[in-house]
Amino acid sequence: MEVSQFLIATGICFLIVQFIMLLQTRKKFPPGPVPFPLFGSLWRIGWKIRPDTFMKLRDTYGNIFTFWIGHTPVIVLTGFTAMKNGLINNSEAMCQRPMFPFSKILGSGKGIMFSNGKTWKQQRQFGKSTLQKLGTMKKGLEQHIQEEASQLVKTFAQTKGQPLDPFLLFMHSASQMIHTAVFGETVLREDDMFQRLVEHINNITKCRGTFGEMMYNIFPSLVEYLPGPHKTAVSSFEFMISYIKKKMGNSKNSQASHEPQSYVDFYLAHMDDEKKDTTSTFHEDNLIQVIVDLFLTGTDTIAFTLSWALFFMGIHPKIQEKVQKEIKSALDPHKTICYEDRKKLPYSYAVIHETQRLSSIAFPNHFRLCAIDLTVLDCYIPKGSIVIPDSCSVLLDPKKWEMPRQFNPNHFLDQDGKFVFREDFLTFGAGARECLGKSLAQMELFIFFTNLMKTFTFQYPEGLKGFNMEHVIGAGMQPFPLKICAVPC
Repeated sequence: MEVSQFLIATGICFLIVQFIMLLQTRKKFPPGPVPFPLFGSLWRIGWKIRPDTFMKLRDTYGNIFTFWIGHTPVIVLTGFTAMKNGLINNSEAMCQRPMFPFSKILGSGKGIMFSNGKTWKQQRQFGKSTLQKLGTMKKGLEQHIQEEASQLVKTFAQTKGQPLDPFLLFMHSASQMIHTAVFGETVLREDDMFQRLVEHINNITKCRGTFGEMMYNIFPSLVEYLPGPHKTAVSSFEFMISYIKKKMGNSKNSQASHEPQSYVDFYLAHMDDEKKDTTSTFHEDNLIQVIVDLFLTGTDTIAFTLSWALFFMGIHPKIQEKVQKEIKSALDPHKTICYEDRKKLPYSYAVIHETQRLSSIAFPNHFRLCAIDLTVLDCYIPKGSIVIPDSCSVLLDPKKWEMPRQFNPNHFLDQDGKFVFREDFLTFGAGARECLGKSLAQMELFIFFTNLMKTFTFQYPEGLKGFNMEHVIGAGMQPFPLKICAVPC
């Protein structure tokens, strides 16, 4: 009995000491909710983090505040002004990524998404220039997107107006585009290994930004031995590595027989050019990780956004009708839709952007690491601080958007109906870490969406009583698994 009492007393004393130390450390950072041992500031928000969680804290603590994840202080930037000053005006200072335990599972400091320093700079610069080269080749990425859009229309047509969940169809199409860019070849939808690849990509993306990932980052030594989504993520990551290595082997065998036609071709050629440089970051491990990064960042976001687009069209039939009329009146029905046609379709282009604005609302997991002591909007951010840019606070800001929580394409149109780009449209990130595949993603979204709208009218199945859009938006980026009918026009 005395031993148990001693252990309890020791535990209480330990927590008290930890609490006092947290209070002392807290003084070095911007204000925020009081942190408690083990759970940090989670007491302030509960166990469910919603898109407007940090916006509510902003009302109490200001545009820049500190939120504690366990014993780790995280500085949150909310609102466009804080985001612009932090990520764009101080781009170099905010370009690093913190290395969390879960990040090590998916990157280990290689590639682009989870790397820093020389590796990140060289891999990102090469990646950006190579994607541009692939886009300007004789059969560039746009032509591949057009072909995939045609195939997507045929797949939707096969449902003959019956209810379907479009998410996996979009996942396959987006994965196909990355596969084509990376390996220079398309694969059949029925290909078993490709289908498994898409499934494993989906497994990993479903784990990102979840409570399970957060717990793994706080208690890695404990959670590592427990069942959970992190185990699935590890297994899926290993499958992706195996798949990529096999495809790379095929590329190596055929590389010498032709000019570079894919990302892998260009990368292997660059490796040959730099083989005498012992400090070069261009090696197969980085190439494999870059390919993983491209698949993870270039598939689920496209699938989520396009799924949302169809759901929004079902909810707003008048908007859908206006999009269809614009496409019919502005484009030649016998010509293939190209990305340049966006200039003729300002309303349709605005619908896509408004879809991105609302569908991008999710708990932010693209953390940054402040490389120097920095002052942003009179708030001191110490060197080495972890920073969360809260894009939700910009995309839902009532001071920036006329109807922030409602679907309104007019947010991107002027009084004459012309498309207007908004600097507070931060769905692709901001600063040096802005999405590498931004141009490719914009092209895919436009060509896929307009081809589907040209061919089908999207309706909810009969008997569906509807759903609360606030609740769906609150679920984060991924819409509820709703089915929709593609009825031929």
